[in-house]
Amino acid sequence: MSYLCLGAIVGFFAGLLGIGGGLIMVPVLSFIFSYQNFPSDRIMHIALGTSMAAIIFTSISSLYTHHTHKAVNWHIVKYMVPGIIVGTIGGATIVNSLSSRFLSIIIAIFIFYAATQVLLNIAPKPSRQLPGKAGIFTVGSIIGGISSLVAIGGGILTVPFLSKCNVKLQHAIGTAAAVGLPIAITGTIGYIAYGIVQTQVLPEYSLGYVYLPALVGIVLVSMITASLGARATHVVNVSTLRKIFVLLLYLLGTKIIINIF
Repeated sequence: MSYLCLGAIVGFFAGLLGIGGGLIMVPVLSFIFSYQNFPSDRIMHIALGTSMAAIIFTSISSLYTHHTHKAVNWHIVKYMVPGIIVGTIGGATIVNSLSSRFLSIIIAIFIFYAATQVLLNIAPKPSRQLPGKAGIFTVGSIIGGISSLVAIGGGILTVPFLSKCNVKLQHAIGTAAAVGLPIAITGTIGYIAYGIVQTQVLPEYSLGYVYLPALVGIVLVSMITASLGARATHVVNVSTLRKIFVLLLYLLGTKIIINIF
């Protein structure tokens, strides 16, 4: 039941804000896994891998809805994806060499950063056009690396970048949803590969660092609510929902810090 509830929340905000949902999934899954007595030094790795795998499905649902509203700039996606793949592979490689405690600190810091960005609605004023192919590739690499490191779909980074480059907000969110799919696919492959070669025994029903029961529970609900969230982006004022999302992030980030110390 906990996985189904998590999937409902994650899917809705993923579609609403163009994010993959990892900001919520990673801390919540880490709490659940700790109660299930998963290996303590691999808990965060399994939470990251499972979240990244779930983002594949929320991204597909969210992407389809944004595409039907003609809100995806496929020209940007085409040039950003190669960099995304390179950066995501690099991020997954780094994660495998870090301890669960250190990963928790990184994720907590990023959650507070992301929550503050959303709370203050820090949308950079459009001041320039998109960079050339090399520039988009470079930005994609950075977004992919960070996204893989903290298991997000990249929307919290992609949307501000595109807005800065004079891309309409709805199109920035839709394009971020499209970019989130290759991030999720590449990242999931990396987490599975690095988890499989671990000598330590991982929980039963794990595929590398992906815990399949959690993945199934989250996906069953999130693909439905992601579509609802994506539709809401085009028809409702999201200010109140944005504040609820921020409050949830601050609470989750604080809980991680408490658990660490």
